[in-house]
Formats: sequence, structure tokens, C-alpha cells
Amino acid sequence: MKLYQRACRALAEDGVAGLARRAARKLFAHKDQAQAQAERDRNELLAAQNEYPRLVDDFLRRARERGHGDLSNYYWYHAVDLGDGLVTHGDYDYRHVLPEFHFPDDMSGMDVLDVGAATGFFSFEFERRGARVVSVDLPSLTAWDVIHGEREQSLKGLMEYHRAASPEEAYRRHLDGPFEFCRTVLGSKVRRVHSTIYDLSRQKLGVDGFDWIYLGDVIPHIFAPLTALNALAPLCKGTLVISSDLWDQGASFPAMRYTGGDGPCADHRSWWCPNRLCLEQMLRRVGFREVHLVGRHRTVLRRHWMHISRPVLHATKA
Repeated sequence: MKLYQRACRALAEDGVAGLARRAARKLFAHKDQAQAQAERDRNELLAAQNEYPRLVDDFLRRARERGHGDLSNYYWYHAVDLGDGLVTHGDYDYRHVLPEFHFPDDMSGMDVLDVGAATGFFSFEFERRGARVVSVDLPSLTAWDVIHGEREQSLKGLMEYHRAASPEEAYRRHLDGPFEFCRTVLGSKVRRVHSTIYDLSRQKLGVDGFDWIYLGDVIPHIFAPLTALNALAPLCKGTLVISSDLWDQGASFPAMRYTGGDGPCADHRSWWCPNRLCLEQMLRRVGFREVHLVGRHRTVLRRHWMHISRPVLHATKA
């Protein structure tokens, strides 16, 4: 029964006053549900925040006990389970939401590309499922898409954060060091390639094409999203998976919202947020024929202590 038919029936049965009472009950019920959900969210964030210091201490202690030294200056983007109770305390813990990405359980014999791999959670997960994996991240901190006049301040901030004496040392502690540590402990054969997303090619990657390409939270942090997708499209012979923030998903026209502000701010590396239609049209323009929303993952972003909810899109050329 359609909404207007239900309203007419309620009006006939209960009159105007009865219809108003029904509407009020539903309104208060929705309000109560929203309040209950907000309370659950607050409790989840508080519990995660209270648990976090224990996770950090436990990881650093176990690492020292196993002869890995002091890793307190490393940045852990992902939570990675390294076995025997050793788990990195990453800002993002995707372990419990992996089904929302709809990766094949068995990736044996497949070539997989992980772009913007950071600590490498997805790279190692693809390898665990049997894939041959190429893991891509930037060649240096100076390769980030940052406003020219803010680059020096951005590098200085990262050096201070990591207690590093040089940009190279800060890069090691921010990106390469955490990945290499995880790869060594896991005994992984994931191959690391250093490149910007714009410069990726079959020659640089040493693979003719990839069955799966994963592009995580990258699009918001690059100057030229369409250029990036145009570089990835020729490399994909199967499925491109994108999980990233989208803006105004219900809009009837394609749009890209600029998020960088008009002056220096705490976040020097966020620029764009497309709506779903914009992202879908860009994907089709560079050669993908089918684009589907297959899931949505929701998790806690540690240290910022907020919930994130991001869609998962699959794009294929078939």
C-alpha cells in the first residue's frame, strides 16, 4: 500500500485527530530510535578510546620482547594481525568489515594491485587469499599532492611528529618502515613499488594487467582524480574496487566538492569529495562499463574518535 493510500485509510478510520496521533507516534518512535543509536555510538567510541592505550602498550611491549626494538615513532595506518598476539594499533581496523568489500575468498593465481597501501593490511590480506600482490605507495613525502607554499610546513610537521631529523627519516617512519616491518614479520612476498598514482604503468609495475585493483581512501587526497582513474583503467583487466567518502549521494547531477579550504589548516592533504554520480561517470568515461555499489563499511577511526561509513564500489569493463 502506497503512502497516500495509507494516509487516506487512516483518515477514514480515525479522522484528522487520529491521523495526527498516528503521525506523532511515528515521529516520536523515529526520534527515540535515533537517540538510542546516538547513545550506542557514543558508548562504542568511549569504549574504543579507553581501550586504545592498552592496545598501544601491548603492541610496543610485545615488539620489544621479540627483539624488534622501539617502534613508538612509527605511524600505523592499519591494524594488522601479525600472529601470536602481535597486532599493530592502526587508526583503521578493517578486519571485522572485510565482507563488505566482496573480495573473492580464493584469489589463487590472480594478480592484485593495492594502490595507496600504507601499512599494507589489504596487500597482506590479498596475499593470504592466494594472490600475487603489488603494493604501491609514494616514493617520498614530497610526492604528496600538497600546495607548493605549504609543502615545507607540512614536511616540518611530519618530521616533528615522528621525531625525525630529515624528510627521509620521517618518510621511513610514516610509510615504508611500518610496511616493511609487517612484511618481514609475516614472511610476506608482497612486492612494493614506489610511485605516484599518476605514473603507474605496466612497465613500472612489471605486470601486464591486474585481475583486481583496490583503491582505498585515495581520491580525496589527490589533486587530479580523473587523471588518476585514467592511469588505473588500462591496468585493470578485471575489477576495480573503490572505497572512499562520497558527498551528497542522492544528487541528480555529477558534482565534486572542494574540501581544501582557502588557507592552511591542520589537514594539508584533503582536496575533493565526489558524489556517487560523479565517481560513476568518471569511471565509465575512462572505460569501465559496469559500476555497482556492493557494500558499505562502518568502523571507528581511532585517534580522531569518530565513526566513518564509506561505500564500496566495484567497476568492471565487461
